[in-house]
Amino acid sequence: MIIVGAGQTPGETIGNGRATAVLFAREGARVLLVDRNLDSALETKAIIDEEGGTAAAFEADVTREADCQALVKACLSEYGRVDVLHNNVGIGGGDAGPTQLTEDAWQLIMDVNLKSVFLTCKHTLPVMREQGSGSICNISSVAAVCSVGIIAYKTSKAGVNALTHSMAIGNARYGIRVNAIMPGLMNTPMAIEGISRARGVPKEQLIDERNAAVPLGAQMGTAWDVAYAALFLASDEAKFITGVLLPVDGGQSARIG
Repeated sequence: MIIVGAGQTPGETIGNGRATAVLFAREGARVLLVDRNLDSALETKAIIDEEGGTAAAFEADVTREADCQALVKACLSEYGRVDVLHNNVGIGGGDAGPTQLTEDAWQLIMDVNLKSVFLTCKHTLPVMREQGSGSICNISSVAAVCSVGIIAYKTSKAGVNALTHSMAIGNARYGIRVNAIMPGLMNTPMAIEGISRARGVPKEQLIDERNAAVPLGAQMGTAWDVAYAALFLASDEAKFITGVLLPVDGGQSARIG
């Protein structure tokens, strides 16, 4: 399987990509750990190696088509198949409202959050079609369906949802399932360390604010919550599930309306 974004932002907790990679490896998956930061992917590999799992690290910038072609070839070379593609990369830095957002920030967010999903799927789908099976999981966000003030991130994640629906229907006849997970407020390094730096607020204050906004137990989720949802969607137990946009958000998106 391929996990795109298998490294993580440095921080006190574990990120979505790393947790997902470790969990899949624990379940016996042979994992290609793709990240723009090879050292971070190698850190994930070291955790998997220590637990006796099977993983290889691969450096790629998934906003570049040539890199997406190369990572699929690397998985085929390493493992002979691509049964699961997990698209985890995403950014929100530099986002703002429509009158303050710069064109460069808009384009970078779109490239990382949406174009990368298109490109990895473009080069993975032919392999899965030939196999007659496969599962793709795209990490979206509840921001796609909730009211937020960050326009580029919201729009990019809404695009991920639309792309997921389109690919699910278009590839069902090949035995390929395509689903998305919409995480809510999560206690991950990218969220906590990243947002606290961007806003200039202490991490403890940010954590308290985010916890208070979660309906279920006033507690943010963790990367393991996303990882277990991804594991289910990739499993045989989910063989009749495709085109689903699964909130993992402690009830946050249930506030719609």
